[in-house]
Amino acid sequence: MAFLEETYDVCVVGAGHAGCEAALASARLGLETILFTISIESIAMMPCNPNIGGSSKGHLVREVDALGGQMGINIDKTFIQSKMLNQSKGPAVHSLRAQADKAEYSRRMRQTLEEQERLTIRQAEVTDLLIEDDVITGVGTFSGAVYHARAVVLCTGTYLKARCLYGDVVQQTGPNGLQAANGLSDSLKKNGVELLRFKTGTPARIDKKSIDFTKMQEQFGDERVVPFSFTTDPDEVQKEQASCWLTYTNERTHQIIRDNLDRSPLYSGMIEGTGPRYCPSIEDKVVKFAERDRHQVFIEPEGLSTTEMYVGGMSSSLPEDVQYEMYRTVPGLEHAKIVRNAYAIEYDCIDPRQLKPSLEFKKISGLFSGGQFNGSSGYEEAAGQGLVAGINAARYVKGLEPMILDRSECYIGVLIDDLVTKENAEPYRMMTSRAEYRLLLRQDNADLRLTRRGYEAGLISQERYDWVVEKEQLIEREVKRIGHVTVGAGEQVQKLLEQYGSTPLKTGTTLAELIRRPELDYDALAELDPDRPKLPDDVVEQVNIHIKYDGYIRRQMKQVKEFKKLENKRLPQKFNYDIINSLRTEAKQKLNLYQPQSVGQASRIAGVSPADISVLLIYLEQMNRGKHETE
Repeated sequence: MAFLEETYDVCVVGAGHAGCEAALASARLGLETILFTISIESIAMMPCNPNIGGSSKGHLVREVDALGGQMGINIDKTFIQSKMLNQSKGPAVHSLRAQADKAEYSRRMRQTLEEQERLTIRQAEVTDLLIEDDVITGVGTFSGAVYHARAVVLCTGTYLKARCLYGDVVQQTGPNGLQAANGLSDSLKKNGVELLRFKTGTPARIDKKSIDFTKMQEQFGDERVVPFSFTTDPDEVQKEQASCWLTYTNERTHQIIRDNLDRSPLYSGMIEGTGPRYCPSIEDKVVKFAERDRHQVFIEPEGLSTTEMYVGGMSSSLPEDVQYEMYRTVPGLEHAKIVRNAYAIEYDCIDPRQLKPSLEFKKISGLFSGGQFNGSSGYEEAAGQGLVAGINAARYVKGLEPMILDRSECYIGVLIDDLVTKENAEPYRMMTSRAEYRLLLRQDNADLRLTRRGYEAGLISQERYDWVVEKEQLIEREVKRIGHVTVGAGEQVQKLLEQYGSTPLKTGTTLAELIRRPELDYDALAELDPDRPKLPDDVVEQVNIHIKYDGYIRRQMKQVKEFKKLENKRLPQKFNYDIINSLRTEAKQKLNLYQPQSVGQASRIAGVSPADISVLLIYLEQMNRGKHETE
């Protein structure tokens, strides 16, 4: 019997947020790419929350954009409300978050994929990996078709052997009732890939017509919208925005949940997978935070052309009848009609410690992986990984060194390093607290940090790169100039300081010193600076931050310099650490398992102590000395 047989440079399996970025990156880098999806309608689907960004996740979207990815551009075209979070705090934790029109987001991303040269979309279930001598050679599908490829990127999300549960109901499907992918797990296991079983969940969707919004607090977007993409003209995203609403659970809600815990698959033992600690179900919240008498519930529109409303904060796997009873205790939801039940979903994913920092499998050359399949959670985390995996799959095919992003460069670097270096017993979620150098890794300067990397990778145009170089020069010049502009303690100055509640001057000072006062900033002092040049808003923002946080920024830059020293000390690969006698037994075991690429990565492995790192450094020095003597 004859089967279809085709050849591509790169195969991408899965068309969620990771797969879209991987496929676009590969095709844009000039490689013939095929993207497989279980359902064309599921491309860039948002099976859970209807938003992009949020605390720390907004950083990831900005970084994807700076590297040449698509997510930021797409949400700028399809958002229905936008808000900059944490504005009362410092710039390190400012994060952009936008409500999306789910259907429109998916439609526009599909259109982008369809219009991309060298990219083919195929609706098919990939069931087999074709591997020869530990090198990937392609994939096979359920129909028996064979697709030869020089690199493969797995972005299967939550579809592998997926099952959805609520109460006693178990459906062998992927999210939103879509077909699960049941064949690929066995092929992965056969080829030595270690799988984990994780779970996540989603709340019910409620018909807007059945909600009483008068009992809720209306939540508005920002008056002036800030776009996600550095290529989006801010004036183009100023539009009328949809509202969200805030309400709360109460003791009646909690009692219903407590009375029915035995009917929740989370607590009855039906669910085998491990769930996300930082995005718990309402059952988990009630049990683990028993002292709380209420929890926030956000009612968010799923789009402009639907009446479905997302019940944020109340994901659940309780039975259908209990869901109705529970939701209807919440103010404003007394007569709620459920459009889609809440459910938990279990799925196969990998232990990401099997990956290199390039997101290539250590034991299978040319096989890359990105997204929730790597044991992470979230659309934004998926997009960041998918982009890196797609870039590195393309570089692998071209015979180039991989692009490795480290912890000091970006949140994507922190995310990937945490996944491939640390033990993750639950779905990984990005948070600002995970980034040691977060004052340097702000969402506002992602273009300054990463555009050069995107340009070197081949995804950023010459024009865009040149503007970022010019922007850097404008910032540097203005920061230097402001440091030399002096003002006296005259009447004009004192009057302005009084206007902002700032302490009067006794002697002259520089504008830079005044900007460092908490109540003042670059714009507030404009009238004292007649020679000030006309600068773009984003340059002004950077000048203000650089001056105001100068001491903190310098301190973190010094820490990064020390960090880089260890990161630049490369370790041999496929090395037997048992021969280093001075290492502790646990350290030998962990180093043999992980095969870290640098001393820096080794230092972040649980079970490898500072003393072990000292031993490694001495051994490296001796090895290098012996090599030089031999030469």
